[in-house]
Amino acid sequence: MESIEIRATSIKDINDIMQIEPMSFGASHWSRSTFINEINNINSQYLSAEIISSQKKDNSKIVGYIGYWKVLDEGHITTLAIHQDYRRRHVADILLYNLICNASLNSIKWLTLEVRVSNIAALNLYKKFKFKHLGIRKNYYQSDNEDAYVLWTENINNPEYLEYIKGIISPFVNKKANTDKLQYTIPAKQLK
Repeated sequence: MESIEIRATSIKDINDIMQIEPMSFGASHWSRSTFINEINNINSQYLSAEIISSQKKDNSKIVGYIGYWKVLDEGHITTLAIHQDYRRRHVADILLYNLICNASLNSIKWLTLEVRVSNIAALNLYKKFKFKHLGIRKNYYQSDNEDAYVLWTENINNPEYLEYIKGIISPFVNKKANTDKLQYTIPAKQLK
């Protein structure tokens, strides 16, 4: 078992992010300068999942990230990526939960995004968090002209919804003693 913390993404995370980005998105990944612009954009919010080393803080590393643009009372999820060694360990669940909570605190009511029609893992994640399929964008992805589903939430500030998503990540919450910070314990990687 390992522990992660979710925190605001900073410029110092770029090197770790740029290792994850091409393994997640191939040739169509964002550039270093695009990420720097996004992190510095006042209308966007990015969160990183950082592995917490039990030995030294210097040994920590970013294993996933997520971000969204704020447009009035709507949030548009722009990216979600997990290092391949940490996939299927609920890091995406924890990041998405924290993004939803962050968006709610920032007066966002609804979240939307586009996702590849072939990305079954992502579609299952968003379905688990009650995103609904609202349409399709034909030839959305320029690299291969793949279609994208448009997904949307109901009002994320609904108390029943917030309680529902809290239940998704509750098995992984590990509150640190004497602080308000939460850590999450993720299961060990499963052997195939």
